[in-house]
Amino acid sequence: MLPPEAEPGPAPAMKLHFSIPAAEELREGHGGRYVLYSLFLEGFLLGKARYRQLHRWDEQLRQVFGSAVPAFPPKFYLAMTQSMADERRSQLEQYLQKVTLDANITKSEVFINFFRKLQLATFKIQTQRAFLDVYLADGSNITLDIQTSDTAERILQVTSCKMGIARELIKYFSFFFIQDRDDGALSVVKKVAEFELPYVSLQSMKELDCKLGIRKWYMDPSLDTLLTDCKASMNLLYMQAIQEVKRNWIKPTEGQMQELEFLQKNRNKAKFLEKIREVQFYGYVRLDPCICDYPEVGCSAEIYAGNNEINCCIKLPTNQTKEVSFKINRLRSWQVTFLGEEGTLEFRFEYNDSGTWEWIILYTKQAFLLSSCLKKMISEQMIKETNKVPEMETEMLESMKNSKKSSIQQKQVVHSSFISRKRFLVRPNEEDCVFEKIREEDL
Repeated sequence: MLPPEAEPGPAPAMKLHFSIPAAEELREGHGGRYVLYSLFLEGFLLGKARYRQLHRWDEQLRQVFGSAVPAFPPKFYLAMTQSMADERRSQLEQYLQKVTLDANITKSEVFINFFRKLQLATFKIQTQRAFLDVYLADGSNITLDIQTSDTAERILQVTSCKMGIARELIKYFSFFFIQDRDDGALSVVKKVAEFELPYVSLQSMKELDCKLGIRKWYMDPSLDTLLTDCKASMNLLYMQAIQEVKRNWIKPTEGQMQELEFLQKNRNKAKFLEKIREVQFYGYVRLDPCICDYPEVGCSAEIYAGNNEINCCIKLPTNQTKEVSFKINRLRSWQVTFLGEEGTLEFRFEYNDSGTWEWIILYTKQAFLLSSCLKKMISEQMIKETNKVPEMETEMLESMKNSKKSSIQQKQVVHSSFISRKRFLVRPNEEDCVFEKIREEDL
């Protein structure tokens, strides 16, 4: 087990990937017109809403959270021009992104109930009893008796209870929509938001033939040690680790592979999980092969995200392979842009290499998933750095008992730690350095 100070605390809130790429003007029964906005989450349609629905929801949020709710786009009392309509759509999009920065809001009944009703109404699904299959990493599944209106958070609790996972460990797992491709490959399409309705989302994504899978959701492999005392959670980790080996998502040496095969044959799960943490790319999220512009335009690449890096195995025009590691402490900002070409997205991040900032561009349908991985890594880093401060303060108090000089030196260490953490971890929340910029002109 990790020491108590190493255990993650509450994760800092970060923007959700909301966008409004489309709006349609419709006619009401009495002849009037209104605009229906398509609200997308992680690049997929979540629901459709009118301005007055969103405005009413904003009023409800303000009754509970007051000034913590960001400014809502104002009403127009004159006929809207096209530029005014575009401006409103952009403002609503920004509002949705900002309102999700407050974890108290996103976990509130006002927030959850709004999107529950919106999803059900958009896809014309009634609240009723249903059966939902949740798939494990070994290909098996468990069938749950649910309500169609149950959120992912609720279904995850039911799943964990049925599997025997300790309540305090549920936060280390999440649901993902997973796709089995025709070529036999497995693709993680997106992470499911806690307030999302998995049953409804699966119905809306039928053409992708997705299934709901449960997987661990953290990017620091050392956190495995927090879950191995619980048999159920250790089994989930073990199944996912075996999957990563079988699908060649990790790169063990010949010696490591022999040792892992021996441990698997002897069913020594705890030792297997301990040994596999030494293997390159274990615990990373592997994306489907994509195109990148580094070091040359048009290169194909395999992307791995985890352990505070984006690792790219790039195939050069000369057919040579180059492995490049982009560390997140050298990354300043990133953005996702819709290209409108068969669902392709552009993911670009600003990276400092040898003192020079440059944009690295990837073209991948999993851009939102990669962005979620980056946010998760930064979130974990923030928690880890925050936990260091009380420890340093304790050491400082002990030093004060010995000498004034030692106290001054210790204060300098605390100050340096805080400045480093602030520069690296706070900046992505600043206005000029956002998590993503979904630009409407590119939709």
